[in-house]
Amino acid sequence: MKERDEDKVVSMFPEETQHAEKDWQKSIPAQIFLNYFFAINYHIQHEGVSTVDQATLLRDEKPVLTEQDLEDVKRLLINCWSTEYALRSTAELGDEAYMRNALHWTFPQAYYAVFAGMQAFLRTRGISTNNEAMLLREAGRLVVKNAYPKAISFYAAGHYDDFSIRRLPLAHYKPGLQIAGKELEAQAQIGQFLRTTRRQKAKAVRQQVQASPTTAIRSAKTGEVLQKFGPQHWQQLTWRLGYTTVFDLMARLRISSSHREIERFVQAEIDFKLFHESLLQIVSYLNGIHESFIAQAMGLEHYHAFVKELPKHLHDNFVEARLQNLIKPLLGNENYEIGQAA
Repeated sequence: MKERDEDKVVSMFPEETQHAEKDWQKSIPAQIFLNYFFAINYHIQHEGVSTVDQATLLRDEKPVLTEQDLEDVKRLLINCWSTEYALRSTAELGDEAYMRNALHWTFPQAYYAVFAGMQAFLRTRGISTNNEAMLLREAGRLVVKNAYPKAISFYAAGHYDDFSIRRLPLAHYKPGLQIAGKELEAQAQIGQFLRTTRRQKAKAVRQQVQASPTTAIRSAKTGEVLQKFGPQHWQQLTWRLGYTTVFDLMARLRISSSHREIERFVQAEIDFKLFHESLLQIVSYLNGIHESFIAQAMGLEHYHAFVKELPKHLHDNFVEARLQNLIKPLLGNENYEIGQAA
């Protein structure tokens, strides 16, 4: 499907985007952002139990980890859990005014908690780098290979303005401005989020490539660096994009406190408590998956011992709960089922 503009997508509730109040209009960008993350969480919750029969990694031969590998993985996990702990601490305060002003740090906390867990998992698979773009590409490749549960196996691929959404059959509908109450609405919102994120990614790659004399695409006639791109030029950049997955969507939370955008969120009239709850449940789900893979790589006994030795702030909380409720049943069950973490 061509993606030249969002109006090309089938409208689900065309009347809902008209006649909005001015005050409400100011909050629309923030509401849409909330809708996106609520929709991701809705989709995860409504997929039910996701089996790791799809996830070939748990059936792979157990990775051999060196002592250095183990040290790196443990360090990254502590970073992951400490960041999730901070995110949970904000959410548990329950004061909406506090949550509103906490967006400056809770948005990036949600992303970096997931990113550190993902990096720890990829480290067990021999991928040792701190390069964020490379790690996101590797995670995207594994999503496409069905290495993750079905609930997060969706992705966007294709050239700029000619994107395709995979494994979300209802993503071609145009979403309204309401919180998703049906799977159709959730998939429509996730589909739009994938498209806009891939479009941003493509533009960022073009800017990076064209800024370097050695990589810039030039006019065949004049040899000058191209200022305007046609389809054939965008296609030369597609390989640099990789796939756009749930991890790229989480990366949209990297909003600097110096950006005007964060102030727009703070001033918006949206349900901040619901936003934090949605983010926290997504973080818990994604971290639980990576922790399961890591525990399989380390060995359950070794992983359990590591959890018991964690710093005080990480004792007897969500880390232990996921170990007991998710990882132990998973690794002790030959069917390898992943359900919702605590």
